[in-house]
Amino acid sequence: MTVAVRFAPSPTGRLHVGNARTALITWLFARRQGGTALLRIDDTDAGRSREDLVGAIDADLAWLGLDWDRRARQSDRLDLYRAAVDRLVAEGRLYPCYETPDELALMRRLLAQRRLPPIYDRGALALSDADRARLEAEGRRPHWRFRLDPAPIEWHDLVRGPVRFDGADLSDPVVVREDGRPLYHLCSVIDDRDFAITHVVRGEDHVANTAAHIQMFQALGAAPPAFAHVPLLADAGGAPLSKRLGSLTLAVLRDERGLEAAALTSLLARLGTADPIEPFDGLDPLIEGFDFAHIARSTPRFDLEELERLNARILHRVPFERVAGRLAVRGQGDIPPAFWDAVRENLTRLDDVADWWGMTQADIRFTDRLSPEDRDFVAAAAAHLPDDPWDETVWDRWIPAVKTATGRRGRALFRPLRLALTGREDGPELRRLLALMARARVRDRLTA
Repeated sequence: MTVAVRFAPSPTGRLHVGNARTALITWLFARRQGGTALLRIDDTDAGRSREDLVGAIDADLAWLGLDWDRRARQSDRLDLYRAAVDRLVAEGRLYPCYETPDELALMRRLLAQRRLPPIYDRGALALSDADRARLEAEGRRPHWRFRLDPAPIEWHDLVRGPVRFDGADLSDPVVVREDGRPLYHLCSVIDDRDFAITHVVRGEDHVANTAAHIQMFQALGAAPPAFAHVPLLADAGGAPLSKRLGSLTLAVLRDERGLEAAALTSLLARLGTADPIEPFDGLDPLIEGFDFAHIARSTPRFDLEELERLNARILHRVPFERVAGRLAVRGQGDIPPAFWDAVRENLTRLDDVADWWGMTQADIRFTDRLSPEDRDFVAAAAAHLPDDPWDETVWDRWIPAVKTATGRRGRALFRPLRLALTGREDGPELRRLLALMARARVRDRLTA
């Protein structure tokens, strides 16, 4: 069997970390198995779908490094859905219902008061032809439900293990709206059948939907695919992540927080598994190590601070050649490789390099942060600055002379020099920074 998977976002909002995790797991499995990956845009909801969001989805997935072997849009397949609907109506698997949304809401409230599950009572099946004609004469248009068989529904889930539902305990799902537009359940099943999808990866909130979908596959004469229902993410405090997804879209993480795609993929691929979370600057190691058996059923916690720490670890090992183009796009094309090598181990995000570059190149003074005694010391140190060549040997030619002249050692020597030169208590190695700063600027900062 050739593995075929799909990721099916709706262009009604920006992708968030939950979407990204599903997309990544789906893609990693396909690549690990040597299979194919389909990107399917679920855009049957014409009122909410936006073309600009289709482009945004493409951009977000490309940022993650995910590519796709096939593409499809549900809006191009409406005739196929209508044909399937007609077939299922003729076979008695779809039936018309005339309850209004308010009437259905009232039914659910009454069931809840009786502590019963919100299962549709199939009252529409008791309507006569005359009843339906009367309702339609009143202006009502039917929505259509898929009639489930009251039989056991079982499958072996790749994450959850054996799963069993009884069809009699499930509510017949609505698959066609009053305006005739087919809905997610049936469209998704038809697509998975037509594109020969072998494995479906989705969140555990879809488990009950999957039970209904299995009967839809059978009604359409197709074998159901294998399913993997992954636990939904929580935040660092254990609250459902869905409550704060607006602040965790890929666009916000990339454009506002300046995080690396590699940090996000490294975290999401291992989150909720027994595998250690490590900084990978590419997807190949994640492909090689992927296995559904490693995904636990417990709720994984997405910690933004952990992501930022991982982001820093990735930047610390990235060579200049990998970031040169991105620095140029940011207007920082004049930053040399030696400067990147000097500061990268002190970066949390890529944009931090601009702060360090500006700090070393600007005409600014920091001696006001020093005690009077330390100001005298750094002025004395300035008197021993070596002449040209001003290169990587400067530090070793300067510091011994300062030690001899002032008698200072250790922190008493290095802390005031760092403060005077960078305005900070810590940061990149002064030995490397010094060679990248003009001699005149160094002298000005020490003697201000």
